[in-house]
Amino acid sequence: MPFVDLQSRLGVNLDRWLLLQSGEQPHKRASRCHAFEKEWIECSHGIGQTRAKQECKVEFEDFYECMHRQKTHQRLHAIRQQRDKMVKEGTYTPPPHHSGQPDQSP
Repeated sequence: MPFVDLQSRLGVNLDRWLLLQSGEQPHKRASRCHAFEKEWIECSHGIGQTRAKQECKVEFEDFYECMHRQKTHQRLHAIRQQRDKMVKEGTYTPPPHHSGQPDQSP
């Protein structure tokens, strides 16, 4: 415990920058990836960085995917490529509302 609490005297909260999702949120609602960050923090708390990298790898990967959505974007890109390929071959015709044309039904 420090003798002088500089964070409160200067009005700076460094913990907010360390924990991305756990900080105070607007409207007091939990952020999107708060649960994943909490699981990762609980797993890695007190075991050290070296052990945490190995033992908490699954929790960190879940948190990272929630934050950056790389796997989701890769999968959606592959789906779009397959759709474009099928349209080019003529085996798939997208519905009119997917091609930017107005709906013809009343």
